[in-house]
Amino acid sequence: MGVSGSGKTTVGKGLAKHFSLPFFDADDFHPEANIEKMNRGIPLNDNDRWPWLTKLNSLLKDNLGKGCILACSALKASYRYRLINGFETEVQLVYLKGSYDVIYQRMVMRENHFMPAELLQSQFDVLEEPKNALVLDCDQSLEEMIGKIKKEVA
Repeated sequence: MGVSGSGKTTVGKGLAKHFSLPFFDADDFHPEANIEKMNRGIPLNDNDRWPWLTKLNSLLKDNLGKGCILACSALKASYRYRLINGFETEVQLVYLKGSYDVIYQRMVMRENHFMPAELLQSQFDVLEEPKNALVLDCDQSLEEMIGKIKKEVA
């Protein structure tokens, strides 16, 4: 979990490969209306997110016992609750934490993503840092982050 541009997809794909698990990017499950809204530079609100988070909760439930890796912003405690409701003890949250400046520079450089860098501040504004997650500095190398996650879940 973390704000857009923190490296969730890159880290998630690396973990999925290491553990031979399916990888899911929550961005792929947004309804078209959410994507259009973000493309227009309008931040999503809670009402936009609830159906999306409910769908992701079902996806996680479908993968209980088998395991999977999900990259999802999950910025508020209420979002994380809806996301993992019903199987909280089965999930390891990993929070990719970084400064606004570092993440903004990443976002400016990436191409073909519907989330414009101009919306990054809105994500930091609503971010509620988790109390029950492995916290990693997203400015570390991919190998360092994956190594720390492997130690935590081993």
